[in-house]
Amino acid sequence: MHVNFLLFPALTQLDLTGPFEVLARVPGFTIDFVSETMEPVRSDRGLVMLPTATFDTATACDLLVVPGGPGTDDVLSDARWVGFTASQASTARYILGICTGSLLLGAAGLLRGKHAACHWQAREFLPMFGAIPDEARMCVDGNIYTSGGVTSGIDMALKAVGLMVDEDTARQIQLQIEYDPEPPFEGGTPSTSSPAIVQRCLQATRARYAIRAAAVARAAATLESAA
Repeated sequence: MHVNFLLFPALTQLDLTGPFEVLARVPGFTIDFVSETMEPVRSDRGLVMLPTATFDTATACDLLVVPGGPGTDDVLSDARWVGFTASQASTARYILGICTGSLLLGAAGLLRGKHAACHWQAREFLPMFGAIPDEARMCVDGNIYTSGGVTSGIDMALKAVGLMVDEDTARQIQLQIEYDPEPPFEGGTPSTSSPAIVQRCLQATRARYAIRAAAVARAAATLESAA
């Protein structure tokens, strides 16, 4: 089983490294980090990661993993990234979208008529790509697996291993990484957080929301014109 992770500038590193930590432990899985070039890629918080393949050298994959983050807003309107995502997905057996990575799947035309999850602050944009928003932390529709915010990528990868390989393998990996989350505070979703915390979060990300809204509108218009 070969896995290709998309590696684009300003992605959220845990969207990539969380699922990677799970999938890299599955016997027989091989993994590449694919970017436009072999130059180092900096995440939204400054972590630098190295590609292992480019658009030109990457092989077809059994599993395509698409992380999210602020950088998603840039690649939504980048024809090379959208085209590569669509091309890889066309032959992949499984497609995994983490957080706002779901928006890139949408821009690539992969979510029409599909149920899909996404980060709660971006979920409203899914219908612009023909998707049916799902508020669940994890969503499976056919061969497309999507999840909510950053940490849900670990959950989704474990679920995917259980479905693609077997549950015992997934359970063993869950134990190996001692994945037994116990958040110190109640919250983590809009419904479990106080209104004051929700508003604080919305205020802190207001500028990013505007950028994302504009990027989605452009990408959705491009997808529509190509239909």
